[in-house]
Amino acid sequence: MQSSSFNPISNSLQFQRPWIFPETHFTLGIRVPNKPRFRLTPRIVIRTSRTRYRADEGLDDTPGPSTPVRFPVVLLRSGRVSQYVWDGFSLQLVGVDGGASSVSFDFVDGFRTMYRACGLAVKGFFIPKNVSEHYVLYVKWKFLHRVFSSALQVIATQAMFRAIGVGRTRSLASAAALNWVLKDGLGRLSRCIYTATIASSFDTNLKRVRFSTAILFSLSIGVELLTPAFPQYFLLLASIANIVKQISLGCYLSTASAVHRSFAVTDNLGEVSAKAQIQSVCFDNLGLILAVLLNFLSKNDQRLQAALPFVVYPIFAAMDLFGTYQGLKHVHLQTLTKDRLEIILCTWIEQGYVPTPAEVSEMEGIDLLCRKGKVSWPIRIGCLNLESQIPKLSMLAMRSVCNKDYYFICMDVFCRGLTTNTHGILLCLREGARAADISMGLLQACFIRKVIVSNTSVWDKEIMKGINFSDAMAKEWVGLVGDSKKYAEENGCNLLKQMSSLGWAVKNVLLSTNEQIRYSFVDD
Repeated sequence: MQSSSFNPISNSLQFQRPWIFPETHFTLGIRVPNKPRFRLTPRIVIRTSRTRYRADEGLDDTPGPSTPVRFPVVLLRSGRVSQYVWDGFSLQLVGVDGGASSVSFDFVDGFRTMYRACGLAVKGFFIPKNVSEHYVLYVKWKFLHRVFSSALQVIATQAMFRAIGVGRTRSLASAAALNWVLKDGLGRLSRCIYTATIASSFDTNLKRVRFSTAILFSLSIGVELLTPAFPQYFLLLASIANIVKQISLGCYLSTASAVHRSFAVTDNLGEVSAKAQIQSVCFDNLGLILAVLLNFLSKNDQRLQAALPFVVYPIFAAMDLFGTYQGLKHVHLQTLTKDRLEIILCTWIEQGYVPTPAEVSEMEGIDLLCRKGKVSWPIRIGCLNLESQIPKLSMLAMRSVCNKDYYFICMDVFCRGLTTNTHGILLCLREGARAADISMGLLQACFIRKVIVSNTSVWDKEIMKGINFSDAMAKEWVGLVGDSKKYAEENGCNLLKQMSSLGWAVKNVLLSTNEQIRYSFVDD
């Protein structure tokens, strides 16, 4: 038997049948037919001499014109679609929409191409590659907020310089520096105290805290604008304004990561944060240019220059707050809080589906005045308040707690306002309760509230009796708690699966300081 040898170089360019690359026009969406495979070894190099492919001759190195060969490999780079093409001399990338080397002399088409290229470049500079679809709208409102906020800060700083006497011959540099250092030191100290006091609210009430501090920031700018009118109270006014500004800055920095994470769809938090810094710097510089332009236009009129801050302040502050409010509406957080989870569970019970983060964000709103807590039979997470009257049903619920329970539900009485007492539902959590236990307990509480609200006339009569409910109503409450537990066991797993599929972070529930109070079970 005669042995056969294998040459990788020769076999890599040999095919089972003669073939030719026909000239084809590339179209997206068309499936490329299977072609004979060939191997490339490290010893093969691409030659720059003219090479032709013939059906009857295979590989031809003789000079002459060749038909461009389009390979089924396409690249999308910088918004442009290109395809690999062999023109007989070298391998090139040719634009699908007409070629890479062709030059168009159509002015309209060239302007359109240039405009599109510039738009893609600007978008690539400011916008991360993988973000949620509402991120662009958020950046548009952020642009409005940052420009006018930056302009206001420049005008306020100029006003404080005039108040402290910078630029005047009678000003004392040491006194001015001392006042400036004192007001900055007090502001930073206040920021530390503020962030340490309400740290948990940054997670549970992010939008409310952020917008409320934005309002305080605008008011602090107004206080700084008053310093030229009362220069003798410069330290007092400047310190108050700087304290408020530092509190607002602390809130902004503390909530920035949560806002950026809501837009990062592929865990590209670093890229989103970097782009946010670029946006802030560029937008702030535009605000600086706007303030400088206004000062330049009024430099020849001292009265106009003195009145300029009070004229532009209400307009710029309104635009700043409007941009902040609209931008927060496009922040759709996927983390679960008590209020957010309650919205999801109520929608599930009443309508039978799990809302998306965008839908919950619209229903949640910013709630600056805390009006959403003023509902009938509100649900609270925490412990019994001994300062109010404890209903007999609450003590009955505590007696029925066993070792395997990680929460219990009872009736709650708390004060709304100064004199008004209202009834609600209390969810008490045990040490070691997981996020699934919190979701199940809150699902039970929402189910109980729905049943009570549907029979509100019956329960209102019992409530009028005070804390001593009748035996029939006590049995009704025990039966209602049992029905709610059965409902939670039947629907809880399916509910959590649907929430997870929609992007909700079901592994943890963020609670405020008062909602984190837990009880321990003691088996006597």
